[in-house]
Amino acid sequence: MTTLTETRSSRVAPGSTVSDRSDGIFHPDFAVRPFWWDEAPPMEERNPLPSKVDVAIVGSGYCGLAAGLELARSGLRVAVLDSGRIGEGASTRNGGMVSGGLKLPAAMRAKLGEERFKRVIDEAVDSFHHLEAFIAAENLDADYSRCGRFTGAHSPGAYRRLEKQAVTLAKETGFSTSMVPRERQREEIGSDYYHGGMLVTDGGGLNPARYHRSLRQAFQAAGGSLHGLSAVTSIERSQGGFRLKTASGDLWAEKVFVATNGYSGRVLPYLQRRLIPIASFIIATEELPEDLIRELNPNGRMLVDTKRILYYFRLSPDRRRIIFGGRASFRDSAERQTAQTLHRFMCNVWPQLKNTRITHAWKGNVAFSFDMLPHMGEQGGIHFAGGCQGTGVTMATHLGHQTARKLLGRNSGPSVFEELAFPSNPLYRGNPWFLPIIGNYYRTRDRLEQWLGL
Repeated sequence: MTTLTETRSSRVAPGSTVSDRSDGIFHPDFAVRPFWWDEAPPMEERNPLPSKVDVAIVGSGYCGLAAGLELARSGLRVAVLDSGRIGEGASTRNGGMVSGGLKLPAAMRAKLGEERFKRVIDEAVDSFHHLEAFIAAENLDADYSRCGRFTGAHSPGAYRRLEKQAVTLAKETGFSTSMVPRERQREEIGSDYYHGGMLVTDGGGLNPARYHRSLRQAFQAAGGSLHGLSAVTSIERSQGGFRLKTASGDLWAEKVFVATNGYSGRVLPYLQRRLIPIASFIIATEELPEDLIRELNPNGRMLVDTKRILYYFRLSPDRRRIIFGGRASFRDSAERQTAQTLHRFMCNVWPQLKNTRITHAWKGNVAFSFDMLPHMGEQGGIHFAGGCQGTGVTMATHLGHQTARKLLGRNSGPSVFEELAFPSNPLYRGNPWFLPIIGNYYRTRDRLEQWLGL
């Protein structure tokens, strides 16, 4: 790595592109795996399946484990199954950003109606407060901090739209919002790439793998069992319950909850036709000097922007590295290749980092739905939840908790996400062939708005 003086001397104009230096950006210790796994890797051991349980949960992410913990605490026999290692999926691959917001298109209010739209907003906000209370009550080792979130405007027009959004967001959610004009932008981010932005103090960050590890430990302590490398190949009705055929043998369960989200595949065809798995890519940098870290992100905020194909980035919890994520490809591309693209994106925001090397690169699936809303419910007697739209740390935990209470007959009222129609598309059968087309269209619109100031 070059000296601090050398890294700071390399500046480019906002919106311009730093050249793609694919050679030399990888640290000698570069690894294709989540940075978070250095501290909290997936669970390796394989536990034998029980022959019979009260509830079988397919998917070992936040959603499945949050449900499992609630059910096991209530005295039920609960088994959580996963096709990979426990904790290998998106719950330990995400950026660890915590918010209670859903990115809802303007037309959503008219489509849902005022009353139901308000309930969607209220429940999304509840998911944020629930997660904070849950982490505190369970004393989970998640490295959580309520540090706030800064959203950078990618164009002057985007800043004007954020001004309106800030007023609406504060009114409808109770969150504290404020605008940061471009001349004060460096109070929040050491970059001239954006045109000001919006600060929401009600947001935070955590270490996603430590959160997952602590959650699965709590589940096991409550009497639940974990079964990795046990891919479910079929779920069939049998003797008043369900027979699950898995790579580790058969299992009978009175009830089944499918919480596979962006990794649903064929286990429940109903979900396969409704959830769109989209790969998101992330890199971690080598450790950086303290004064450079303070310049880049003075207040340790979670950082995102207003582009349709957005960047999301932050400091690592120890405030020594940058974690930078985005849609580097609209196909399931190799991590080393997409790391080069993300490094270029990162340097567009922070030219100071052009000589900084990457130590980790990884990817994980998020799940979107055709109506851009989360969903939970029941199909053929099988319970499901998913479609968190990129807000899975809070929303997946919330939907798991809600589903468990529904199974126990304890929910004080139906979740709005249970009441919504769950749309599919006749041209979609689980393969998102259309993503490159839509993604490139959105990226072109983002660039035009940057160039034209729209």
